[in-house]
Amino acid sequence: MTPQRQILEQQQQQQLQMQRVRNSGFLSFSESPIKDENDEVSRSALAAFRSKEEEIERRKTEVKEKVQNQLGRVEEASKRLAEILDELEALTDPMRKEVGIVRKKIDIVNRELKPLGLGCQKKEREYKEVLEAFNEKSKEKAQLVAKLMELVSESERSRMKKLEELSKNVETLR
Repeated sequence: MTPQRQILEQQQQQQLQMQRVRNSGFLSFSESPIKDENDEVSRSALAAFRSKEEEIERRKTEVKEKVQNQLGRVEEASKRLAEILDELEALTDPMRKEVGIVRKKIDIVNRELKPLGLGCQKKEREYKEVLEAFNEKSKEKAQLVAKLMELVSESERSRMKKLEELSKNVETLR
């Protein structure tokens, strides 16, 4: 239930109580102690009713003030947003021209990059082929060097063996 609805229901209940109090005062209009008691009850009920009415009015004005303040803030925010929107629209026009120029330059550079990229790819393929041939020749050279070392060491062994044999032959002749 909303606060406004609660306030309205309270007001209606208080009005009903006031009518009951007034009606009870009119019905027992005699000069008796009951009348004094009813008058006292009526006055206290009336005072309670008035204080509640005043509080309701006070709350009502507070709520109105809050609503007015909120509306003022909303209007200010709306104005600020409209100003920001205007500034944004003003910014897009000059920048649009510059953006177009830069995009054209990018397209030109892209067109120049295509043949350069193709040339680079061709050179990379050639480099890979030459590198592969170089590596094959290097392997072949390493194998040949290993073979040479083997032959040289075998030759040295056989020469040493021959020298020893000759040396033995020379000693046997002495």
